[in-house]
Amino acid sequence: MSTANVVNSSLDIQNVSKTFGSNGDSLLALQDINLLIAPGEFTCVVGGSGCGKTTLLRIIAGLEGAYTGRVTLDGNPITGPGLDRGIVFQEHRLLPWLTVEKNVGFGLSDLPSNERRTRVANYIDLVGLRGFEHNYPHQLSGGMAQRVAIARALVSHPHLLLLDEPFGALDALTRIRMQQELLRIWQAQRTTMIFVTHDIDEAIYLADRIVIMSPRPGTIKRILRVEIPRPRDRASLQLTELRKSIYREFFTEEDVAEDYEI
Repeated sequence: MSTANVVNSSLDIQNVSKTFGSNGDSLLALQDINLLIAPGEFTCVVGGSGCGKTTLLRIIAGLEGAYTGRVTLDGNPITGPGLDRGIVFQEHRLLPWLTVEKNVGFGLSDLPSNERRTRVANYIDLVGLRGFEHNYPHQLSGGMAQRVAIARALVSHPHLLLLDEPFGALDALTRIRMQQELLRIWQAQRTTMIFVTHDIDEAIYLADRIVIMSPRPGTIKRILRVEIPRPRDRASLQLTELRKSIYREFFTEEDVAEDYEI
C-alpha cells in the first residue's frame, strides 16, 4: 500500500515526573524523564514491573495528566488524547459485536464512505488479514486480534504509534511471528514507534534504541543504540553480547555469569 500519507514525527520529553496520590500517601512513579525520539525511530522502553513504563506511555498518549515537565510532538504540547497518536494495549480491546472491517474503521466515521472503505482495506491487507474482513473477534486467534488492533491504531495515520506490551499475552511462537510482522509494518510505514516491554530479547530484536528504566521511581538509567543490521539473527554473537550488557543493568555479575556460563 502507499505510504504517502504517513507522517513521521519527533517526540520531546523534558523533565517529566509523575506522582500518584497526595500528602502522606503519595507515590513517585516517574522522576525527571528526559528523552528525544527522532522521526521514524523504533524505540523500546525496558524495565521491571512497576518502573513506570506504562505511566510514561499513558502520559505521551494524553491519558495521564497531573505531571510536571513538558511533552511535545513536533513542538506542539500534548495536553490530551489525539488522532496524531495511536495506541495498542496488551489486550486487543476490539469491540466484540463488530467485524474486523468495522473494528478497523471504527474511528473513521468523518471520512467519505469510499475513502473509508479503501483505507480500511489497505490496512487490513497491511497486517496480513485479507479474507478475514467479515470475521468477528471471537473467530480470531490472539495474534490475529492483535493485528486488527494494530491496523485500527494505524488507519487514522497517526504521527506516533505507542505499544504497551502488545504481545505479552501471546504464546512464545506467536509472539515471535508478531514481532516479525510488526517490523515488516514499521519498515513499510516508518511510523515513529515507542514499544514498552519487560522482555529484553524482544527489545533487542525490534529496536533502533533501547531505553532502560530503573525501579520505582522510574528514571532513565541508560539508552543503548542497537547498531545491528536487520534482519537480526536472534542467536548471533552480537545480540548475545548486547543481551548480556542489558542484563547487567538488572542483575549481578554472578547472575549474568551463571546464565551465560561465563
